[in-house]
Amino acid sequence: MDFDFKQLSVAIRAIAEEKNLPEEAVQEVVEQALAAAYRRDYGEREQEVRVKMNLNTGDVDAYVSKEIVETVSNPAYEISLSEAKTRQKNAELGETIEVHEKVESFGRVAAQTAKQVILQRLREAEREIIMSEFEDKIGTVINATVGRVEGSVVRVDLGKAQGIMPRSEQIQGERYYPGQRLKVYLKDVERGFRGPQLIVSRGNHEFVEWLFRSEVPEMENGAVEIKAMSREAGIRSKIAVWSNVPGVDPVGTFVGGHGTRVNAVMSEIGEQEKIDIIVFSDNPLEFITNALSPTKVASVTIDQSAHKAQVLVPEDQLSIAIGKGGQNVRLASKLTGYELDIAAEAISAKPAEVKPDTASPKKDEPATKPVPGRIKRKTELESSLIEAIEEHGEQ
Repeated sequence: MDFDFKQLSVAIRAIAEEKNLPEEAVQEVVEQALAAAYRRDYGEREQEVRVKMNLNTGDVDAYVSKEIVETVSNPAYEISLSEAKTRQKNAELGETIEVHEKVESFGRVAAQTAKQVILQRLREAEREIIMSEFEDKIGTVINATVGRVEGSVVRVDLGKAQGIMPRSEQIQGERYYPGQRLKVYLKDVERGFRGPQLIVSRGNHEFVEWLFRSEVPEMENGAVEIKAMSREAGIRSKIAVWSNVPGVDPVGTFVGGHGTRVNAVMSEIGEQEKIDIIVFSDNPLEFITNALSPTKVASVTIDQSAHKAQVLVPEDQLSIAIGKGGQNVRLASKLTGYELDIAAEAISAKPAEVKPDTASPKKDEPATKPVPGRIKRKTELESSLIEAIEEHGEQ
């Protein structure tokens, strides 16, 4: 016998346990494969064949569907009425009956065909199980272990399935190594040629929002909420928060006592990433001003039609408002939804006060008034010279 049915029944249980699949699902796959093998060895390709396998004994029974006719022209598809009645007393012409056939063995080719079908169907069944299980977890954070790093792509082990984290979904500057345990956000489950592809992320803003949700219990009862968020993973995040309960400070709630809550989030995403938590506002002027924190804003002029805003800041605040590489204004724009144009506030320098001399000089007077000290010195010098001349004449 080329196909050991007893060993196959043992293999079914082992496969079900290894692949974490229901035993009934694996048995169904195997029975479909055996039906294909039966058609190859004992019947025809188009026959309707159902195979039942007893996992305890390893016995395999085939049931071939045949039409009840008066005169049989094709035994593979038809059975006479008299023979049908020996199997089923109430059989009638035109009906379909299942004819039981005991299967003892399969030939080498049929056995090989069955094995290929079993492997293919098991992969399909495994994919469907993974799809149904992980589709319910899309939009949540799950634990993962780094399997291997292939260039810019990180492959992670999610338990029953494998996931990939492309470079665009990674935290800038974060290093990954095999065996590393980390949290990831399940972004999507895509159906591919090679089975379901689980896309995970640590670089999207939903990941940070989910981390805050686990640290801020007030979010569950709706006391506080995150209204908007913008993020450049590994560098900086801006979060606009709001309180639905009077008297509750939303920023303080998210920061936590001594910064415990925000620090817990930063320890997961890396302390090199700064987090700005600001108060959300329905007033665009106020929201834009808050979003540019810690910049001191002088004035904001909004163009609602173009969704743009002109922001004036003190000259010493210009570099802070823009941020390194335009980071601060870029994140503020994403957060508020307005295209922000930052400019320094014009400083109007007050000129020195000059009082014109309205009195015009007299004709014989010089245009400028002599300095009194100089006049006194000139008079004394002249007197001394006159006295010296007079004394010389008397001699």
